[in-house]
Amino acid sequence: MDKTLVEEYRGGALECVHSGHICGVSISGAVKYAVGDVESLTYLRSSGKPFQAIPVIKHGADRKFGLSDKETAIMIGSHRAETFHVEALESMLTKIGVGEEALVCHPTYPLSVPASEAMLRAQKPKRSIYHNCSGKHLGILALCKTMGYPTEGYFEPDHPAQIEIVDTLAYLSECPREHIHIGTDGCGFPVFAIPLKHLATAFLKLACPEVIEDLEIRSAVIRITALMNEHYEMIAGSDRICSSLLMDPNIVAKGGAKGVYCFGLKKEKLGFALKVMDGSEDEWPIITASILEQIGYSNQETIDRMYQLTPTDITNDNKKIIGTNKAVFTLESI
Repeated sequence: MDKTLVEEYRGGALECVHSGHICGVSISGAVKYAVGDVESLTYLRSSGKPFQAIPVIKHGADRKFGLSDKETAIMIGSHRAETFHVEALESMLTKIGVGEEALVCHPTYPLSVPASEAMLRAQKPKRSIYHNCSGKHLGILALCKTMGYPTEGYFEPDHPAQIEIVDTLAYLSECPREHIHIGTDGCGFPVFAIPLKHLATAFLKLACPEVIEDLEIRSAVIRITALMNEHYEMIAGSDRICSSLLMDPNIVAKGGAKGVYCFGLKKEKLGFALKVMDGSEDEWPIITASILEQIGYSNQETIDRMYQLTPTDITNDNKKIIGTNKAVFTLESI
């Protein structure tokens, strides 16, 4: 059963309640912290992008096409199509040797409001590379060309690239492959649902690759997580939670649509996964800040950045304080 995670008050009266689940696992693989149901089946959505990038790095597709570190990092990102994102994506199209029409993700305008407004003012058309998942798609197309796989249908669940992705996720999450539910994501890719505790386990291994026995996968994880920290701006964008958390070199983090957020802590050797059941993302920073505070996390600057993204004070359009956000859950030690 889900538990209340965040309450929102306006004028002293309760207006909104956001419920969900949280799971924290230790390096032993055991559940250490729980709120709600750690077995809750959860679609990874874009929190799965680090795992989808592993076969690309494992087989050296980034090296084959001479991709820069920033270009490789955006494969893992949910970018906002800011100028520096678009520059990297256009360069990738050229280096990989594919046309934009090869991407199954639908043409759209940037998620970045300033970038989208600039496109509209200039009367520029929607483009597939503006889609926040386009870096992931280009990465898999690069993998296909490296391995000799067909690029047609690269997004189908029975494509060899997609089969390797789900096998990789099963290995790192310790969720049996036959128990992984497969749906279709908004961008056209397969999307996977696993119990929350397995998702936390997978992020624990991103933060602590020393526990990964497969040396090729371990090496790919080390490179991927280093890129996430070094080029955090490519993973999300300006003033986004993923980029803000990844400024901290001790954290590996990635969120997805419909309220799922995950992060691993390197020194503390912990992996966390959470799901806001109403699908809201606005509560992620305040929930993450509360988790970090409750475990005694030492980097106060990281916690402060979370509260800058989602302040405890709710303000109206005139910047007047009219209410309060409050994280109300308590991590239960198992």
